[in-house]
Formats: sequence, structure tokens, C-alpha cells
Amino acid sequence: MRKYFLDNLRWIIVLLLFPFHTFRIYSVFENFYIHGPPNLILNGFIIFIGPWFMHLLFVIAGISAYHSLQKRNSKEFLKERILRLFVPFVFGLILLIPIQTFFAEKFHNGFTGSYFSQMITFFTKFGDLSGYTGGFTPGHLWFILYLFLISIIALAIIRLYENSSMNLNFNNTSTIKLIPLFLIFLIMGPILDIGGKSLGAFLAIFLLGYFVLSSDKIQENLEKNKWYLTCIFLTCSVITLLIFPYWSSGIFIDCFLAFFTWMAILSLIGLGKKYLSFQNKWSKYFTKASYPIFIFHQTWIVVVAYYTFLITSSVILQVIIIMFGSFILTIISYEIVKRIKLTRFLFGIKE
Repeated sequence: MRKYFLDNLRWIIVLLLFPFHTFRIYSVFENFYIHGPPNLILNGFIIFIGPWFMHLLFVIAGISAYHSLQKRNSKEFLKERILRLFVPFVFGLILLIPIQTFFAEKFHNGFTGSYFSQMITFFTKFGDLSGYTGGFTPGHLWFILYLFLISIIALAIIRLYENSSMNLNFNNTSTIKLIPLFLIFLIMGPILDIGGKSLGAFLAIFLLGYFVLSSDKIQENLEKNKWYLTCIFLTCSVITLLIFPYWSSGIFIDCFLAFFTWMAILSLIGLGKKYLSFQNKWSKYFTKASYPIFIFHQTWIVVVAYYTFLITSSVILQVIIIMFGSFILTIISYEIVKRIKLTRFLFGIKE
């Protein structure tokens, strides 16, 4: 049976990207493609979901891979990953991300050249790979690239495990014994950490989804203990909001954030199983639309933000226009793209 709560968790997280990336424009921590005056209130939302929401997507991807490999062989799985992940990454990198850096160049550097001349700059100017002030970047499509690479690495690990004498069975593991597992992706964190995005940590999270959280028994236990887990999750959230103006990198902060992330994942899976195990016309729509929405959303946020900053200096108006304007344009883009066979292929949209 399809687990609707995982579909619903996925598209809800994707929709949260609209406020998240809109609020990033007002970040107190770092630059962005378009950058406004730092705002502590808006940054509170970033601090709340920032540590865990992408990790949750990788966990869900790991659980989904478990179910996918029950009905696909390795060749079929790899083919699906290439068509669904690698192809959209390549064409998104060519067709969408340069739009973001074009407006970043105009906003930060006063660039007055054509879009096509900026394309040359995009593929030849290498900096910190953020692209926030122009130059080459994978943009938000880093997630798709990472998921593609992790899927290949994880498949090799899974097949090696299946051909070994090991027997990892977490069905009878109590919820409290799951909590220390956050140490796994904490330890893996330094491996291929590029710009704060660790391939090692996300691989560990993906595999925890595959081997541990895919278990029906584990999911049932998380549902039973959802309120205990949620209390810990919310307590960590409050602590994070209180200490973030004062923190600096270090083992204690890294350990706390990994624990916070894991408690968020465990509690949200438990809550999701209880309250999101349904399907209706809206959930059906956004389940299908969530992937292309992810692909298109940030490009529209940057475009709308650039022109919004030209017409108003009110932060409240800017946020409203950027968030809702980009959402509407993203949905329109999806509705157009899904009707054309070629663009469906380019952006990994299923029939």
C-alpha cells in the first residue's frame, strides 16, 4: 500500500521552500541572489526549519528507495534515477539557474550586459559555488545532484549488504534506542562537505531512511510516541532560536544541531503517519507537482524579488509579493511544462 503520509510530508516541505527562500533574501547570516535589509523575525523561521527540512527530504527519499527496490532491479532503478534526477539537473542547470545568476549580477554588480553574455560568465566564473553574486552554481538543484549521487552510492552499499551475511533488523528497536542514531550522520558530516552541504551526512540520512525508518513497525512506534518526540523537537527549536545569535561552529553546536535534526525527523514521521495518511484532490495534485515545483520555485523567487525591489521598499509588501507571486508563476510553469512531451522529459515529470 502506498504510504500517503510520506507523499504529503514531501510536498508540504517543498511548499515551505517558498517562505524559506523568500525569507533568505533578508538573511542576517549570508548573502543571497537578491538581498534586502536583515530581518531577525524572518530569520527565526529560517533557523527553525533550516537544520532539518532538507534532511527530512533525504530520509523520505531513502524510504522511497526501499519500496522502489522491492519492485525494480538495479538496472531499472538506475535508469529511473538518470531520467528522474540527472536529466532534470543538467537541463535545469542550463535553462534555469543562469536566470538566477543573471539577476544576481544585475543586483549586486550592476551588470548591464545581455542575458546571453552573462551565460558565458556563468560557465567561466567560479567562486564559492553559491552564485549569490553571480558565477557558476548548481543553485538549489544541488539537492537533485546530491540525491542522484547518493542513490548510486547507496545502491552499491545495499547490494553489498544483500550479498553479505549481515542482518540489520530494526523492527523490534524501541523508539528510545533510535535516538542515538543521529551520531551516524554527525560522524559522516565532514565527508565531502561542500559549502555546508555534506554528501556524507546526507548519504547517512538516506541510508537511515532505507534501513531503519522504512520499517512499518518503526513507523508505528514513532506514531505511538509522537507527542514525546514532538516535545523534544519543540524544546530543541526554542533553544535553537534563543542561542542562534551567539553560536559559532564547534563540536557542541554540531552535536546539538544533529540531535535537533534527528528529533525533528522522528517526530514529523510520527505526526505524519497519524495525521497525514490521507489522499484528496489537493494532495493528489501536489504529490505530482512537488518535484517540478521544487525545480522552478527559486528561479521565480529571484526574478519576482528583483522587480519587487524596484517598486516598493516595504519589507511586508516585498515578502507578500515575492512569496505569492513566485508561487503562482511556479504553478503556471508546471501547468505549461507538464502538457508538452519534451519538457516533461527534460524536467523529470511523470505521465
